[in-house]
Amino acid sequence: MSTILFVVTGARTWTLADGTAHPTGFWAEELLTPYRLLTAAGHSVAFATPGGATPVADVASLGEGDVDALAAIPGLSSPLVLADVEPAAYDAVYYPGGHGPMQDLATDAASAALITATVAGGRPLAAVCHGLAALLPARTAEGRPIVAGRRITGFSDEEERLGGLADRAPFLLETSLRELGADVDVAQPWSDHTVVDGLLITGQNPQSSASAAEALVSALS
Repeated sequence: MSTILFVVTGARTWTLADGTAHPTGFWAEELLTPYRLLTAAGHSVAFATPGGATPVADVASLGEGDVDALAAIPGLSSPLVLADVEPAAYDAVYYPGGHGPMQDLATDAASAALITATVAGGRPLAAVCHGLAALLPARTAEGRPIVAGRRITGFSDEEERLGGLADRAPFLLETSLRELGADVDVAQPWSDHTVVDGLLITGQNPQSSASAAEALVSALS
């Protein structure tokens, strides 16, 4: 079976346009649901964060039992240092969201290099919600944005507005992806929507966690 690398934000706050440090982290459902589906299918999961920081879940994302469930996941509390990861050692890479990736992975060079190597190596790459912020700095060997001309989805500007942070965000994910030439396909806010473009798998929001993970399982079959 396959080994999937989950690249998780190490950020605990998101710096808003007015300088406010908004508490955040990764979104629990976007990590737990794919982890459960992938491991149930017989795959193994490893974790990496920028600098090897212990990731934290956004408190707003925690449901009943989530704290214990996250604590029980081997390796999550002691992740690999992202810059030390060898891309070819993993059969696929997955980025869960939460606002944390908007803070660190949106500009992380090691993450961008991992994405470039994964795509160039013909291995599946999946991301959900704000996890797609990690795609922003990634470039092809020719220097083009990795998302240019690709059909993807991600947390929509409308969802950011409904969530109450659009007016204070330093940038909006959907807009930024479009500016890089991506064909961004968004559905109604909070609806389950996953887009598969070859081996690039993207989910719009937390509600898309399961369908994105199922698409990744299929890609690994």
